[in-house]
Amino acid sequence: MKSPIHYFTALTDPRVERTKEYLMEDIIFITIAAVICGADTWNDIEQYGKSKLPW
Repeated sequence: MKSPIHYFTALTDPRVERTKEYLMEDIIFITIAAVICGADTWNDIEQYGKSKLPW
């Protein structure tokens, strides 16, 4: 079985190269995880993502 991240690596990233701080796959995965955990708004998703950062 393939990792869920594998399915998102084929997506093209529309962001400008110099503005990429995080991998697009990571952003998508964090968004999905946040929604599964009950995030209802973009602000909830942002808060969830920031709470999971290692630094």
